[in-house]
Amino acid sequence: MVIVLVILFLKIFILLIFMQNSFMKQFYILAFSFLSTLACISQQMPIDFENSNHTFYGFSGSDFTQVNDPNNTSNKVGQFNNNGATADQGFYIDLNRDIDVTNTKEITLSFYAFDPNQHTILIKLENGTNADVEVLQTIASGNATNWQNLTFDFSSAKETSTGNTINATGTYRKLVIFIDLGVTTSGTYLFDNISDGTTPTDPNELDVIYDQLVWSDEFDNNILDTGKWHHQTIGIVNGGWANGEVQHYTNSSENSFVVNDNLHIVAKRKTIMQNGVSRDFTSARLNSKYAFTYGRIDVKAKLPEGEGTFPAIWTLGKNISETGTFWETQGFGTTPWPDCGEIDIMEHGLHAKDVVSSALHTRSSFGGTVNTKTKMLSDVANTYYVFSMNWSPNQITFLIDNEVHYTYKKPANFTDVNSDGINDGWPFDEPQFLLINFAMGGISGTPDPNFTESSLLVDYVRIYQQSSANVDDFFGSKFSIYPNPTSDLINIKTEEHIDKIEIYSIIGKLLHTKETNFQNINIGNFTSGLYFLKIQVGQKVATKKIIIRK
Repeated sequence: MVIVLVILFLKIFILLIFMQNSFMKQFYILAFSFLSTLACISQQMPIDFENSNHTFYGFSGSDFTQVNDPNNTSNKVGQFNNNGATADQGFYIDLNRDIDVTNTKEITLSFYAFDPNQHTILIKLENGTNADVEVLQTIASGNATNWQNLTFDFSSAKETSTGNTINATGTYRKLVIFIDLGVTTSGTYLFDNISDGTTPTDPNELDVIYDQLVWSDEFDNNILDTGKWHHQTIGIVNGGWANGEVQHYTNSSENSFVVNDNLHIVAKRKTIMQNGVSRDFTSARLNSKYAFTYGRIDVKAKLPEGEGTFPAIWTLGKNISETGTFWETQGFGTTPWPDCGEIDIMEHGLHAKDVVSSALHTRSSFGGTVNTKTKMLSDVANTYYVFSMNWSPNQITFLIDNEVHYTYKKPANFTDVNSDGINDGWPFDEPQFLLINFAMGGISGTPDPNFTESSLLVDYVRIYQQSSANVDDFFGSKFSIYPNPTSDLINIKTEEHIDKIEIYSIIGKLLHTKETNFQNINIGNFTSGLYFLKIQVGQKVATKKIIIRK
């Protein structure tokens, strides 16, 4: 009866990505932490109470806990308790993936009572694209002391607000359960295997993998490469900067330089007059001279310390009409902020110490944007973290040390309140460029009066996009793998002389090696899942995905 969600464990890690340069191909494994993945996947259908995130919340005096199945102590089930204080006691769970009753009409569950009385079970769907809907089922007296399997058919549901019977459509985010609604009777009941027929997915999964390094700076020449970076120094708000910041940005080597294979952006307490305005702090703001549409950015950095420090790693639309940006000086400044779009990969200083945030600014929400999420880290002033952003045509995903902490999905509906032809919630189909800067004060708070200087250190910046056709792609096309998917055998068809094959799990563990008889490979002892087949011919390697289904 226990549902084994193999996909939970497969989603612990993103697929292996094979990254290449002109000399070698190496594994680059993007690993999600188990706990964050489990939490993301678990608050969705089906619900089998096998982990602590399958939690309902009681209201009007009811309560919920997880217990062992009385018929099978190895199976966890949900225990729902009504104390009988009111007639409208119930339980709810907010799901991170909607229930879609347009395509999935039935919700099934198992119910168990400790008494022989008649009971009614009402399933209600709320927070949806359409009006709330509900379906009622009745269990005859004497039956519920054994597990009862119930089906709730939403093709014949009741619209809660009108009482009319309808064929329910739309998507819903909240699932509510009432037991004996309208009756002030206490009781304890068990539920298990609540399902809408779907399988769990990871809502934070990267939908596109970008594996081709297209632009980078490793900062290993001990000099800032001005062929890659532009100093933005012209103030954008009355000679100063946005957010009430109190620094000037300069192109001085005091404020930005490369040493020991790190970019240093240094904020100093130093009074200067610039752009006709006096400021008591200096720092640097760099623009990349590279812009791109869709891809992944990885920036390994260690953040500055001190009250009022405000470092940021972010992108802006190449088309922003902001005086002094590199791309504006090249004639691309046609669109004002926020219509150009802004992607904040990492900001520190807007929240408590060691709390970083990621955000998006668009016409639909900007400034104090609702599209933001924070992440608590440890000792950011003394620890390097890799801050990443994966940008596809349909979602933008933010990662820290390869762990997803926020995903923004392209809005389903196109809105254009200012009639500029740009989707108010998604101006992200045009090129963006990278900015790295270190601001002081303003919305990050008053700088510490004892502050003299601090540094934002960057170990590397790397930008990836999808691979285009190349020699290795052509080599891989020389091998045909069939059947795929398979359950027991795979065959390799090729005219190449294979020296060795290896099979890896999705987390890069070597599972099988074979150096003879390559035409037929027995994988009968493998479990269902995705694997990688590595084929070696001399110094060349081809990698194929194989899917095993039992």
